[in-house]
Amino acid sequence: MASTPPPGSPIFPPPSAGMVDRIKNILLSPKTEWDRIDAEPMTEKGIFTGWVLPLAAIGPVASLIGGQVFGYGAMGIVFKPPLVMALTTAILGYVLSIVGIWVLAKIVDALAPNFGGVKNPVSALKVVAFSYTASFVGSIFGLIPMLGIISVLFGLYGLYLLYLGLPKLMKAPQDKALGYTVVSVVCAILLYIVIGAVVAGLSATFATTAMYSPTVVSGTATVPGVGSVDLGKLEQAAKQIEASANAASGAPGTVPAGAVKAVDPNTLQALLPASAAGWTRTSVENQSAGAGGIAGSTAKGDYSRGSDTASLSVTDMGAMGAITALGSAFNVQSSKTTANGYEKTGQVDGRLTTDKWDGESRRGEYSTVVANRFMVSVEGNADNADTLKALAASVPLGTLEGLAK
Repeated sequence: MASTPPPGSPIFPPPSAGMVDRIKNILLSPKTEWDRIDAEPMTEKGIFTGWVLPLAAIGPVASLIGGQVFGYGAMGIVFKPPLVMALTTAILGYVLSIVGIWVLAKIVDALAPNFGGVKNPVSALKVVAFSYTASFVGSIFGLIPMLGIISVLFGLYGLYLLYLGLPKLMKAPQDKALGYTVVSVVCAILLYIVIGAVVAGLSATFATTAMYSPTVVSGTATVPGVGSVDLGKLEQAAKQIEASANAASGAPGTVPAGAVKAVDPNTLQALLPASAAGWTRTSVENQSAGAGGIAGSTAKGDYSRGSDTASLSVTDMGAMGAITALGSAFNVQSSKTTANGYEKTGQVDGRLTTDKWDGESRRGEYSTVVANRFMVSVEGNADNADTLKALAASVPLGTLEGLAK
């Protein structure tokens, strides 16, 4: 734990039961835990060595193991990155994530006076480091690449933790807290994108091979003064997230009333049709996992239609699915059109939806979030985008909405 240790103990004790308790508290009862963190005497060095360094290693190690054991891919094709490249990526990701936390803390501290807050480097590092706890813990899902979406949602939950802790620890007045939070969140997202690009570029260089080409997607989000947030939807999203966290909390070994339990992956698998819209299923698999009292499950089927192939999956994001409500609150929208296709993200029938198509390669992706909990996604090759969407439409969304209740 990162607080000042008792006399005679090491300055920075190793992970302990105290650290586990703090992780649970910051994830499940963040409002009260931020009060405790604010009151505890800490040092920048202590926060790094007692909290950031051990927890930041979870993601790189999990992804390294998951990539080597399960690999990445779809439609029966699995790619396992070369060990040298995987190790390089893990090490770079670990180092740069630590650097990113330090940089973001400095930005948060520097911004404080602009929003009526008080500059305090220790408090700034506190709020950044402990906000990242959700991302650290959620990165354990990297062990199973199929459940990677849950890691992303844990990361988004970290933005909510930042939203709660920033005004409290940096002493920003309530009327300026939202602007302070939004600017800090934008900086955090930009840092995440930059670090991801650097890791990908450097690991590809060091390993003398590249895994992917980056794509650029334009997006818009408006907030009064710094961009625009729908405050009503933001409040609703915050309540959903808080409710999910409260439902997941409770005494060890008990299941609190209202707790969100991941649907049995066999139930999800049963929603994948044996055939639909000219597609025939060739294989099927399912998996489940949990971390920090929050679990997820997924089922995936591979399909063929003549010479075309596609992968259809249904994922239960569990309690973390409530975070997708933030997409509506922040009016997440993006659109890009090319000579051969398009990329779109936005609300379709009240659901956060992503739609991509490239006519030249005859390849597309389509996903939609149901009841702020389940994700239905399809990707593969086809004559046109509608053919892929028809396969996704074979999953009964009404049944998923019923399972969410």
